[in-house]
Amino acid sequence: MPATEQCKNCEKNFDDSFEYCPYCGQEATDNLTVGVLFSNTIDNYISIDARFFRSFGTLMLKPGVVARRFVDGKRLKYLHPAQFYLFISVIFFFIFSFTIRKADNEVSEAIKKGFEQEISLDSVKVNADSLGIAEAKKALKKNQRFIGISDEELKELDSVMTSDPQAANISFGFERQTLDSLITAGAPLGQKLKAMGMKEDVNAFTRRFYTQMLKFYEQQGGGILQVLYDTIPVAMFLLLPLFAVLLKFFYWKPATFAHHLVFSFYFFTFIFTSFCTILLVNKVWEIPIWLEVLICFSFVIYLMLALRNFYRSSWVGAFFKANIISFLYMLIIVPVAAIGIVMVAFMLY
Repeated sequence: MPATEQCKNCEKNFDDSFEYCPYCGQEATDNLTVGVLFSNTIDNYISIDARFFRSFGTLMLKPGVVARRFVDGKRLKYLHPAQFYLFISVIFFFIFSFTIRKADNEVSEAIKKGFEQEISLDSVKVNADSLGIAEAKKALKKNQRFIGISDEELKELDSVMTSDPQAANISFGFERQTLDSLITAGAPLGQKLKAMGMKEDVNAFTRRFYTQMLKFYEQQGGGILQVLYDTIPVAMFLLLPLFAVLLKFFYWKPATFAHHLVFSFYFFTFIFTSFCTILLVNKVWEIPIWLEVLICFSFVIYLMLALRNFYRSSWVGAFFKANIISFLYMLIIVPVAAIGIVMVAFMLY
């Protein structure tokens, strides 16, 4: 009688000559080691094999084709769009973390210098010409393209930094000496917030805002950009479905919403790949601003070709829809998302 072995997974017996269980497919010799554990994780979620290289080449050289083939049913031949997006985005944010770390140090140092300046003990009056504000704006301007702030957003931020806080119905007048003494003595949070000028009958949002301002003051702004950076990946993942909504609006009949999501995953994967290339090249040779702007405009051309190939639309239709979609996305969705990211990052600081 041939020797048999019992599967640890389905608990069925099979001939011990089999390397895998014929019933459930689990490996007969299931020796769980650290190497096996991480190997399976990489294979399941990152999976760099022939599918990756086939998908990558088609994505970069033939806009919209890999998405079209995936939707048409050739799903084992190409890497899953969500898996592809996740893999490339992880690489992008890993590379970007080195850039944002340098920018965060510069901005934090600029803010710290501002706190170290001699400030009137009667009230903290933000002066547009103060060295701290000037240094902070200078650091933001220097790292503008790495942080992702447009010229318009930088102007709005400048107006907020130089505007009168009383216009927002929130007072930041407080005696710095009193607050510093309370912080040194380890006073309760309520006393420190009261010293900052917060009234007792404020709502929960205002109280939270004052609390974050106090934390910002105590830490002298250290790590504010890092918190912003940590918020961006989640925001980008939420922005992707909104891009699919725009596609659904312009291509109502040709495809389902799931098809639009597939297109969006591959398109954003292409964008992240391009940004990875830009960041890596910048490590060796600083790319001129005009060339970076030209690369960004090339995304619209790529989108036009992708729409043409994926939705099988006319050249004229793909041209106008690509420009309109890009315009609406950059004019409405991205600015609103940027404000939301800043607010969420500040509240989580």
